Amino acid sequence: MDKKEVGLRIEKLKEKIKELNYQYFILDRSEVSEAVRDSLKHELKQLESRFPEYITSDSPTQRVGAVLSSRFAKIKHLTPKKSLQDAFSEEDVSDWLEKIAKLVPGQQITYVCEMKIDGLNVTLHYENGVFVRAITRGDGEMGEDVTHTIKTIEAVPLRLSENVNVEVSGEVYITKEAFKKINAEQVALGLEPFANARNSAAGTVRQLDPAIVAKRNLSMFFYAIDENNLEAPPRRQSAVLERLMNLGLPVNKEFAVCENANEIFDYLKKEQKKRDSLDYEIDGVVIKVNDKSQQQAMGFTAKAPRFSIAYKFPAEQSTTKVLDIHVQVGRTGALTPVAVLSPVRVAGSTVSRATLHNEDELKRKDVRIGDTVIVQKAGDVIPEIVEVLKDLRIGEEVEFKFPKLCPVCDSRVERREGESVTRCTNPECFAQDRERFIHFAAVLDIDGLGEKVIDLLLEHQLVDDLSDIFTITRDELMLLPLFKEKKTTNLLKSIEKAKNVSMERFLFALGIRHVGEETAISLAEFVKEEAQEIRESAENLQVHINDSQHFSIPDLLTIANLLTRDKLEGFDGFGQKVADEILRWFSTEKNQQLLKKLHEAGIHFIQEAEPLSRKLSGKSFVVTGTLLALSREQAKERIRQHGGKFVAAVTGKTHFVVVGQGEKESTKEKQAKKLKIPIISEQEFLKMFD
Repeated sequence: MDKKEVGLRIEKLKEKIKELNYQYFILDRSEVSEAVRDSLKHELKQLESRFPEYITSDSPTQRVGAVLSSRFAKIKHLTPKKSLQDAFSEEDVSDWLEKIAKLVPGQQITYVCEMKIDGLNVTLHYENGVFVRAITRGDGEMGEDVTHTIKTIEAVPLRLSENVNVEVSGEVYITKEAFKKINAEQVALGLEPFANARNSAAGTVRQLDPAIVAKRNLSMFFYAIDENNLEAPPRRQSAVLERLMNLGLPVNKEFAVCENANEIFDYLKKEQKKRDSLDYEIDGVVIKVNDKSQQQAMGFTAKAPRFSIAYKFPAEQSTTKVLDIHVQVGRTGALTPVAVLSPVRVAGSTVSRATLHNEDELKRKDVRIGDTVIVQKAGDVIPEIVEVLKDLRIGEEVEFKFPKLCPVCDSRVERREGESVTRCTNPECFAQDRERFIHFAAVLDIDGLGEKVIDLLLEHQLVDDLSDIFTITRDELMLLPLFKEKKTTNLLKSIEKAKNVSMERFLFALGIRHVGEETAISLAEFVKEEAQEIRESAENLQVHINDSQHFSIPDLLTIANLLTRDKLEGFDGFGQKVADEILRWFSTEKNQQLLKKLHEAGIHFIQEAEPLSRKLSGKSFVVTGTLLALSREQAKERIRQHGGKFVAAVTGKTHFVVVGQGEKESTKEKQAKKLKIPIISEQEFLKMFD
């Protein structure tokens, strides 16, 4: 960017951050996540460090707290409250450790790591052991008097165990379960639900009516002792936490004393894994020098203590710029617009591309080349653009025109009625072939057969269809670049191992349109049930089907030749579109020949592991919302282990819809009510396995 663009960018960033800060701190709501605010502030800070001439006194980087609300009395803190400097990676933490070590040369430093509770910072005053006052952090010098609301929190003692004068600080938070109930009440009253637990806690603390606060079950963890008249005040942070507990103040017991960097990093990893299982929200870990005399020697910057740092867990969302938009062609011919991004860290990894799904999504979000966007990991795996920050546009952004021809083979593209996907009409399109090979190798878990190797095989014309993977010879592989004896041997072993595969995984690997992992499982069950009927039917004795223990590809072809739409649509999990695509795929001569060649190449169906029990036999489940005790994948596995079936869509044949956490009633839940299908909670679901 030239200097003019830098100045304009900085002004846009300042305006947006100020707007978000007002929403977050004053209105107790937010249109974006805290990670997005952090990302924008981080960019502004970097630009101002490179171009200090653009720093102004009103920049969000030049002050500690937030603008105070005028609704409450303002009270001066006995001890000024400082913000903490942030760390977004282990490298940032390592840099901080090196810097502070230089401030106390030759001294051994120990550290205390504490969970960073995602709530509202509040300071309490006790006089002669009696609670007298509660103040929000405010701007660090002055805070808002919220005594009337904090007094309602049962976790906050009205009298300490010692008759002392003391100023203590902590975090007011709300449990996940209480947050869910509060939002249900908000919706019932026709009010907007809170965006997150932090906003809910902040909004509750600022309630004028303490009776409302008392019903919301706020809680609090304490972590600091400031102004006090204690005898022998603690000289270590670990001792501070112990003294707080002795005074009768609740402390988060997940803290740990760490002797070195390795112990700190082990703690960070452990707590991040534990994050989802906690009853409250955390967004990182606060690392503090344990010894108070060392803290004093290290001192403060203008805005933050040098002896402490807040490590933020990898952001689930961040902001970045769209550098370009490309269109990819998938294995089913689907054209997918993909945004090329300025690299950014999201959920622990660097993201440089994000899917825009389809033409409608591209238009709906109005993503343009040059835009600043919020990006996140969809399901923690695939990066996607959540929203465009249109306030940051400077008028030079470029609209993207969706192509009329396939960008790979120049064939005509079409979009069928009722579908959101545009597809290449050429079944021989190279891009589709390539994606089919990549998908097949990934599903069959053929180690060593990644995208680069597949590209080599296609380039050297060693494969024409999927069956050719199993007929590649050692001599052919050894002719490829970078293929030596060990790499060749390992790949051939992996290919040989992939010949033994369950029918479910094999059907998924074929890449039939609309047949994903769950539908492939249902299709395999359907095929097996049809085979059983044929074996038991006297009128079909002339049709040879092997017994279920030795089911083969020829048996699959036999069933495929007897398929009808009515039969498929009559099976739970198949709608009209799915049934049509299955019929179309198996009736195509090219695909039938492929199956025969795969059989000749040695593909052998193996049995999936027997279920642990048959408690859920014959029962199908749909899961909607977020489960607390299990991930969605774990729920699927649990259902299958006990003989049940996990299905993606709610139909008249679904037996149960499991509803997890969620702010609004989902489409699946509404469909279940319409079809009068039993709706059960996560707790009721888990009891089925007892």
